[in-house]
Amino acid sequence: MKHIEEIAHTADWAIRVRAPDVPQLFEAAAEGMFGLLTDLSTIVPEQHHDIRLHAIDVETLLVDWLNELLYLAEQHGLAFTRFTIRELDLSGGSRLLALASGGRPRELNKAIKAATFSGLSIRQDSNGYQVDLVFDV
Repeated sequence: MKHIEEIAHTADWAIRVRAPDVPQLFEAAAEGMFGLLTDLSTIVPEQHHDIRLHAIDVETLLVDWLNELLYLAEQHGLAFTRFTIRELDLSGGSRLLALASGGRPRELNKAIKAATFSGLSIRQDSNGYQVDLVFDV
């Protein structure tokens, strides 16, 4: 089961994300990020974007994923609400193929400049995976 919660941070926004596996962790991280920006229940997901990324490790891939979504959202005036990880290969470098769907938000609470590497570490325990994400605002 995915779980997203906002956590206190001195200067920026931060969330803690939990999920049973890494693909769902990536989906939940994206959902949590856009959930900070707007009420996702008001958005009709009518635009779809395929995303292909490569990175040196899973943490870098996660930050690249979130920053690519922010870039696409800003370019197209969207907030993404649905995320489907089609392929996530973590062997010998990291590769992601995904679909993000979204629509125009009524309003944005704030702007996120970027997902950061601040304190970033994907951890595994008996309940699955967890990551704390800090966003530069």
